[in-house]
Amino acid sequence: MIVHIADMAHLDRIVCEIPEKAQKLADAFWPGPLTMIFRKAAGVPYQTTGGLDTVAVRMPSHPLANLFIQKAGGYVAAPSANLSGKPSPTLARYVVQDMDGRIDMIIDADGAEIGLESTIVDVTCDVPVILRPGYITQQMLSSVVGEIDMDVTIYDSDCAHPPKAPGMKYRHYAPKGELVIVEGEPQEVVRYINEQTALHESDGKRTGIIGTQEMMTQYHASSVKDAGSRGDPKTIARCLYTFLREFDDEDIAYIYAESFGGICEDQGFGQAVMNRLLKAAGHRVIHV
Repeated sequence: MIVHIADMAHLDRIVCEIPEKAQKLADAFWPGPLTMIFRKAAGVPYQTTGGLDTVAVRMPSHPLANLFIQKAGGYVAAPSANLSGKPSPTLARYVVQDMDGRIDMIIDADGAEIGLESTIVDVTCDVPVILRPGYITQQMLSSVVGEIDMDVTIYDSDCAHPPKAPGMKYRHYAPKGELVIVEGEPQEVVRYINEQTALHESDGKRTGIIGTQEMMTQYHASSVKDAGSRGDPKTIARCLYTFLREFDDEDIAYIYAESFGGICEDQGFGQAVMNRLLKAAGHRVIHV
C-alpha cells in the first residue's frame, strides 16, 4: 500500500533516510502524481509494505485529499479504490460498483484530473528507477536528478525478471470484455477493426472501439469511444479508464483499440498511456 502524506514534516516518521535525489524530486513534484520508494522506518508495519523493507510514499495534490490526510493524523496507508485487476476508478460511481458494502464512505470530489495512477520511482538505489510510468515522465525526472533508469519489466511481457511494482507485468486494469490493441497504418487498422467488429456483431456479440478523433467517422461498432487527438496523450489518459468501465456497463464482449503508438515515440506521457492499455489487454497486440 502507498503511504499518503500531507506534509514533508511527516516523511521522517515513515522512512529511515531521505536520499539527496529523493529530496530534489520531492521539491520539484510534491504535492503531485509521484510515488517514491524509500527504505522504511522501523515503525512502519510489514502489513503496509507487503513484507518488504521498503515503503511507497506519495503526497497528493488534491486539496480535499490533503485535508483528509491531515485530519487522519498526517499519513494514511491505502490501496486504490478498486477490486484487484479492475480498471482504476476515475469517478465516484465506479468506486461504488467495486466497493459498495465493503467500505463505510466515499468522498466524491469530482472526476480525476489526470486519469492514470502516479509515476512510481525507486529512490533506494544510486540511479533512481521508474517502476511504473505516469504523468511525471522520465524526461521530467531526469531534468531534476540526471540519469533515470526504467524497470525492464514495464513493457516486456516476456521478460524473466519479476516486476518490482504490483500489477505491472500481468493483466491488470482489465475490462470484462476481451480487449485487443491493433497497430499499423491507420487505414489498415480501421479496416481490420471494422472487419472484426462486423464478425462479432453478426454473431450477436456487442463490440466496442477506442479510437482517435481523426478516425472516428470510419468506425462501426455497438459503442465507439473518441479518445481525442493522437497528439494529445493527456486527453487519452483522462478518459481511458472511464471508457473501460463504460464498456462493462454496456455489456461489450469484444473491444478493439488503436495502439496510440505514435504518441509514445518521445518517451513522454504517452508511455504511461500505452503501458496501461497493454496491461488491460494482457499484451494482446495485432499488427496489420
